[in-house]
Amino acid sequence: MKRRDFLKKAGVGAATVAAATTIGAPYVKAQQKTTIKWRLQTYAGPALAEHVIKPSIDMFNKVAQGEMVIELYNAGQLVPHGELFRAVQKGTIDAAQSDDDSITAPVDVNVFAAYFPFACRYSLDVPVLWNWYGLNKIWEEAYNEIKGVTWLSTGAWDPCNFATVKPIRKLEDLKGLRVYMFPTGGQFMQQFGVVPMSLPYEDVQMAMQTGELDGVAWSGITEVYTVGWADVTKYYLTNPISGAWAGAYFANTDRWMALPEHLKTLFKLCMDSSHYYRQHWYWWGEAHYRTKGGKLQLTTIPKEEWKTVEDAALKFWDEIAAKSPRNAKIINILKEYTKTMEAAGPPYRY
Repeated sequence: MKRRDFLKKAGVGAATVAAATTIGAPYVKAQQKTTIKWRLQTYAGPALAEHVIKPSIDMFNKVAQGEMVIELYNAGQLVPHGELFRAVQKGTIDAAQSDDDSITAPVDVNVFAAYFPFACRYSLDVPVLWNWYGLNKIWEEAYNEIKGVTWLSTGAWDPCNFATVKPIRKLEDLKGLRVYMFPTGGQFMQQFGVVPMSLPYEDVQMAMQTGELDGVAWSGITEVYTVGWADVTKYYLTNPISGAWAGAYFANTDRWMALPEHLKTLFKLCMDSSHYYRQHWYWWGEAHYRTKGGKLQLTTIPKEEWKTVEDAALKFWDEIAAKSPRNAKIINILKEYTKTMEAAGPPYRY
């Protein structure tokens, strides 16, 4: 009898365990999370992307531990650069790293991205303007008016100088030069005879070899060496038209809002890591390649003559301010910032 009672109880227990396992199975399956996958396209080619974004994306993928994976694509790999904003807006890609100016973001503040003439002298000016002079809030306001794209963060890159096949030693030498430039910077420099040229990033080096271009004003000397343009140019003008490129990260709004908060925070931390890396990489590179590069001859337009360009920039600022109240607000901030830096003296301004 005891044996029968034991077998009966054992059978009931086994059935209970089996039932519990069967009922529990769907619950366990429901807890299994699908990896979130994003596609992010940068403005940069392969060699440059190794510095300006890849380390931070590799870091993100490592720390996310399979919960989310960001696939990084270089300039033009998924969509042409000029279509980058619309591609993010439509959800063709999930995020982008570029500047508002060259991707023609449909906001009035886009002219202040990339190289707004003489808005800054050093790379540190960009994060200070965005984080301490209110440009972050203005950018949020502007992009809240656009459906489908969320502006995430703006940081500094390198200065904007001319690298050319012909020497530039005076303003007269700029006349007729066909130069690959950002839209707003090119618009400004037209008054000095520069002919801004627009073509796919990957075609620039060949265009200089074939004579279609006379040079670039797309970066500082670090990029000129890194991407191979130092191999097809001969001269580097040390006078910058801007002290740093202001570039940003953008995401499709629906994809961004769908992320859990901890992944949003992780992405923000990785953007900050990218901003920090560029600060010291470019600061090192601009001095290193000027003194040890060996491929380009440095030229300089005398300070007194270059002041003509600086003065023209202030007139250009007023023209941009007249385009919208928000633009006028930004110009007032830039003027206040400039006065503060000049009043502070060295090392802020010399």
